[in-house]
Amino acid sequence: MTGGKRMSRFMVDETKCRRDGICVAVCPVGVLTRGDKAPPEQIPGGELLCISCGHCVAACPFGACSLDTMPVGDCPPVRPEWRLTPEQVEHFLRSRRSIRVFKDVAVAPGRLERLIRTARYAPSGRNNQPVRWLVISGREPVRSLAGQVIDWMRSVSDANPKMGRRLMLNRLVAAWDAGGDLICRAAPHVIVAHAPKDDVTAPSACTLALAYLELAAPSQGLGACWAGYLHMATLHWQPLQEALALPAGEVFNGALLVGEPRYGYYRLPARREPTITWR
Repeated sequence: MTGGKRMSRFMVDETKCRRDGICVAVCPVGVLTRGDKAPPEQIPGGELLCISCGHCVAACPFGACSLDTMPVGDCPPVRPEWRLTPEQVEHFLRSRRSIRVFKDVAVAPGRLERLIRTARYAPSGRNNQPVRWLVISGREPVRSLAGQVIDWMRSVSDANPKMGRRLMLNRLVAAWDAGGDLICRAAPHVIVAHAPKDDVTAPSACTLALAYLELAAPSQGLGACWAGYLHMATLHWQPLQEALALPAGEVFNGALLVGEPRYGYYRLPARREPTITWR
């Protein structure tokens, strides 16, 4: 490591390399080069610029490329027979539902960890991978978070009744006072994505990682819903920020409610036609 940044040294197995230049062409930061008949190599100082994305390793059809941080043996081959058809992709994405009614059962930590480990493959700027995870479990801890959101909503309504009515905060507070929870939906788990405050790539990276996690949830028999009210309140309510107790220098960048769905879904709802401008 130099200056807090990982260094990656490119290596090539010359017995497998076909000198086709694919790895050079796909390198996003241009740190690979080659002569007409020579195998590819990293430019001087290239290890300091390499972002360890693995494009060179993934794109070589012959398994000739490695990084010292990413041996080719650690990168399983793509399974062409597992590629989804366009129809399967459309069906999968259309069948995605925001789950707001959960079974009153905890999810085994291993199932949640597998989702998070899948979500780490979401793209991030310059492959920074800034996303960190906080998993909050249990009826009382989750309800406590929802209560903090309600406290923020009460403060907004008291300070600006017009805004409170426009955001329908009174309805959410009334439901809470009646014993309901329209904030965290009595979910057994809340999964928070956080990242270093000074990383400009972090907000989009966290959003993408949460999207990956949500899409992966059904494969584990789970459902998820974006915790929008929690997100909104965390941006403005210091007691909630303190309750989350994120590490110093880290900021909240989104969260999902996660658990086993109480009900299934059997139709693909319609959506408006897309608005497209062609140029």
